[in-house]
Amino acid sequence: MDQNRIQAILTLDMENIPDNFQEILKLEQEVVAQWKEEGILENLFLRQARNGAILIFKGVDEEKVKELMITLPFYKLKKNVEYLSLIKQF
Repeated sequence: MDQNRIQAILTLDMENIPDNFQEILKLEQEVVAQWKEEGILENLFLRQARNGAILIFKGVDEEKVKELMITLPFYKLKKNVEYLSLIKQF
């Protein structure tokens, strides 16, 4: 069983949120639902500060995660994105 995971920490630029934020949110939810269905997105955590999310990917390498992340509707609203390679222990 592959225990490797990639964590992507997305922080949004909350000072420059567009008026159509709710429409973008709906598109975002569709994309992550597709990733979940495909089995490459293991977890999605919203940040309590409501300024981004933490996505845990499995079965893909960091380069693939970066390619996927740029397709997110919220990626255009990002302040920054951090990537961490993880080894799942349990």
